[in-house]
Amino acid sequence: MSVQVSTARTAAVWVLRVALGAYFVYSGLSLFGDGFVGKFDRIGFGQGLRYVTGVLEVAGGLGLLVPLLGGLAALGLAAVMTGAVITELIILGDPEAAVLPALLLALSVATALLCWDDVRVPGRRGQRLGK
Repeated sequence: MSVQVSTARTAAVWVLRVALGAYFVYSGLSLFGDGFVGKFDRIGFGQGLRYVTGVLEVAGGLGLLVPLLGGLAALGLAAVMTGAVITELIILGDPEAAVLPALLLALSVATALLCWDDVRVPGRRGQRLGK
């Protein structure tokens, strides 16, 4: 791969990571306000789920900005978005509301795949999970 292509790919991946990270931090923080109380009441698992989801989204969004954590953070966010898609479709019965979490799920999976080579095995200096 040429240096120009490699640099362009790296820049594109970082743009994706920063944009996705900013969205998830914003979204996660918004879950701590009163705007989603009614929605989580309709879900039926209590308001604790709203706080857990908010923490996971903020942590994942910030994790996307850490090179060694980006792939794992994206994978975790994909799991959260899988839950959101299932919730919108099955529990709330609102296919239109499932579109945004489905898009975020796809972007999170793509980010996880693009960043996976940066993930390292804890305790094993220099050894990567992707290799």
